[in-house]
Amino acid sequence: MVLLEKLFHIRERGSTVRTEIIAGITTFMTMAYIIFVNPSILSAAGMDFGAVMTATAISAGLTTILMGLYVNYPFALASGMGLNAFFAFVVAAKAGWQAALGTVFISGIVFFVLAVAGVINWIDAAVPASLKKAVSVGIGLFIALIGLKNAGIVVSNEATLVSLGHLTERGPLLAIIGLVIIGILMARKVRGAMLLGILITTAIGIPMGVVDVTNFAIFGAPASISPVMFHMDLKAALGLGFMTIFAFVFVDVFDTMGTLMGTAARTRMLDDQGRLPKVREAMLVDAVGTMGGAILGTSTVTTYIESAAGITEGGRTGLTSVVVGVLFLLSLFLAPLAGIVPGQATAPALVIVGVLMMGAITGIDFEDITEALPAFITIIVMPLAFSIADGIAAGFLVYPIVKAAAGRTSEVKPFVWVLAAIALIHFAL
Repeated sequence: MVLLEKLFHIRERGSTVRTEIIAGITTFMTMAYIIFVNPSILSAAGMDFGAVMTATAISAGLTTILMGLYVNYPFALASGMGLNAFFAFVVAAKAGWQAALGTVFISGIVFFVLAVAGVINWIDAAVPASLKKAVSVGIGLFIALIGLKNAGIVVSNEATLVSLGHLTERGPLLAIIGLVIIGILMARKVRGAMLLGILITTAIGIPMGVVDVTNFAIFGAPASISPVMFHMDLKAALGLGFMTIFAFVFVDVFDTMGTLMGTAARTRMLDDQGRLPKVREAMLVDAVGTMGGAILGTSTVTTYIESAAGITEGGRTGLTSVVVGVLFLLSLFLAPLAGIVPGQATAPALVIVGVLMMGAITGIDFEDITEALPAFITIIVMPLAFSIADGIAAGFLVYPIVKAAAGRTSEVKPFVWVLAAIALIHFAL
């Protein structure tokens, strides 16, 4: 207890060891779905499911423990939703998953340099709030579309691009059942609703004939990480162009910044000026997690908004993060269970994540066309063009043009003009 107090200053933060442990378990339960969902998404790009699960658990575990020990904050990190979909269905589909890993690694280096140089706060102030929120909403729609597609609820159609699938078939029906289950659990405010929903849906899929339990087991040795570890292709990544790397950096930076400030605001962690002490250190850990995750073989590691669950339970120190990290490492031994979880059981989680990310749309001023149009373009291009990078580029290109047309160029920061020029080059090439 003395060692823990010395490391984490638990009493000084108004907490107890018991509270910190409970908070850590709570946070883990709310985000443990990523153990099943991330391999499901990345395996669609040709990556080995078991290896990705191992990489996901190790990267989340080690980075979250680093957050606890180095920064002493109760934040947890893991492979981020949205960026993993961008990784698998856009970047990897174009250049291969090795190039996608290389892109993630490079974006981590850029993030790290920006954090060290203190440039992140400057960028945060320059980028319009409406575009930040629009990116979140657009990613939410993008993720939801992927979930519906994986479930077979939405299918391609030559006449209309997309249409409803055959909802009475076993796969789509199981996904719909899973969506209802997770929705009910979340409405009832059950901790770990998405994880429990995935497990319950998987169990229902057994008698429906969707889940194969021929070699069923819950515990077992972790799958080898060798099929994905150290497989980055940096040369191919650089060949993808600036905007693809920028998309990873942009989403990671603002997602992390928003998560840190949003969750810290629920506690007394902010100072009198509304700033988070040691935010630079927290961002550095996020950047290191991204680079380390790419080396291990997974998509961008970022700070999770689900950290708020543990903070709500009273978590105030890095001990909460250490507990989460240890639980992620222990989850390595659930590999056999993860192997039987079907895509129809994880697809509802993607849709629910999309629902949660849509909440940011309320912060966009749709009464002001100079804010609404760029935001709408950003939001709609992401799912329809099936590209987060294209959505970000479109928004940054339209924003200064509309402001200039309205005679309001003073509202456009110089950095936004630079991004607009880069976006123009992106589309031209």
